[in-house]
Amino acid sequence: MALMKVKFDMKKRVKLAQGLWLMYWLAVMAGVLVFSMGLFFKIELRKRSEMMDNKESHFVPNLLILAGLVACGINTFGGKICYDSLDATKFAKWKPLLKPFLVGCLLFNVLLFFTAFLCFTMRLALQFTLAEGLKNSMKYYKDTDTPGRCFMKRTLDLTQIEFRCCGNNNYKDWFEIQWISNRYLDFSSKEVKDRISSNVDGQYLMDGVPFSCCNPSSPRPCIQYQVTNNSAHYSYDHHTEELNIWKRGCKEALLSYYGGMMNTIGMLVLLVNVLEVAVMVGLQYVNTALSTLVNPEDPESESEGWLLEKTVKETFTDLMEKMKSLGKGNQVEGGGEEQVVTTVS
Repeated sequence: MALMKVKFDMKKRVKLAQGLWLMYWLAVMAGVLVFSMGLFFKIELRKRSEMMDNKESHFVPNLLILAGLVACGINTFGGKICYDSLDATKFAKWKPLLKPFLVGCLLFNVLLFFTAFLCFTMRLALQFTLAEGLKNSMKYYKDTDTPGRCFMKRTLDLTQIEFRCCGNNNYKDWFEIQWISNRYLDFSSKEVKDRISSNVDGQYLMDGVPFSCCNPSSPRPCIQYQVTNNSAHYSYDHHTEELNIWKRGCKEALLSYYGGMMNTIGMLVLLVNVLEVAVMVGLQYVNTALSTLVNPEDPESESEGWLLEKTVKETFTDLMEKMKSLGKGNQVEGGGEEQVVTTVS
């Protein structure tokens, strides 16, 4: 027994084909949107690729770009089929291709769902990528004369200013690394010598942060050096006073930014997935309705359309039987080859 059987007359078939044609072109626009969002996300990742530990984060935007392009192609082809279904002569040439096309649509919907799933779960991968990448970037902040790292200072400063953040986890991360280049240190100064000699790694460490950590909204001039030294500043207590540097770490800020973006894109892809399923179901009804005309020579005769020719259970059983028979066929061929080899030897 057919699943979700519907009776059609000429008027219903025409309305279905016309409505489906409009939906297909809407799906083409949705595919362009998915492609654009993937491209935008890839550009955003490339802007800060120096602060990321690997290139795996580009897998999702690349998949979005691919899905968008495939959606445009599939839906354009589907729209053409629906338009030609209004003419029995034109539709006849598409009939042999409809079944493989519907199977391709089903596989594409699986790909879309997988893409949406990756969008929602990408935050975890980005968390580890950013944590390690930001940590390394901060170490290279001072290397403005080193090839390949010349722009790391600029990138980090712009990131901290744009996202109102400081350090990896918080501003104290800057206390643990030397972020001032040796070329700007006076090694004849006793203070510099004492700081370097007091550190096991011979680094110039201090309780200070780069200027990009400063909060411009603070009424007090930025205290970026000797942040934890209360006596170095008038009327200052870093334990109780609201610091005029950003307290939020850049890892959290970037995760929030990219996470929000990926959730939005994931919802968009899910909506496109629903639309793709709808047009695939509609095309199946168009195909079956035109294949079951009571009088094929009379286009105005009644017909029946369905989603599946049999129930879900029967369809699954038939599919398993076909797979088993295919497997047995391969075993028979393998056994025949072994017998021939034995006979020859």
